[in-house]
Amino acid sequence: MNVTNKQAVVLGMSDRPDSYARMAATGLMEQGYRVVGVSPKRPVIKGVTVVPDLAGVVGEVDLLTVYVSAKISSTLVDDIVALAPKKVILNPGAENPALEEALKSHGIPYERACTLVLLRLGLL
Repeated sequence: MNVTNKQAVVLGMSDRPDSYARMAATGLMEQGYRVVGVSPKRPVIKGVTVVPDLAGVVGEVDLLTVYVSAKISSTLVDDIVALAPKKVILNPGAENPALEEALKSHGIPYERACTLVLLRLGLL
């Protein structure tokens, strides 16, 4: 395990063991990230603190990985920009041109990619 002081936020955290968001959270923790999940449903999922919304995230965010649809993320654009993550990953199914434009206009790097693949390739 790499030890870092980096914080990753998983937007759309799920308690389903087979969910990509949960697998990503596990993989990020294995790489030494402090992981915070965002979901209105549960306060803790498999040892990950979960907050009900982005306003509940405390501290600098090195990585925001998005697992919600464009319909949902469109309502969160201002909150995501205010969070000022150092990088945003839009996982398959989470692509959102309006969010991408807002990120671009605020100088927040993003990519359309799969967090699990990036972890597997050692790119996170």
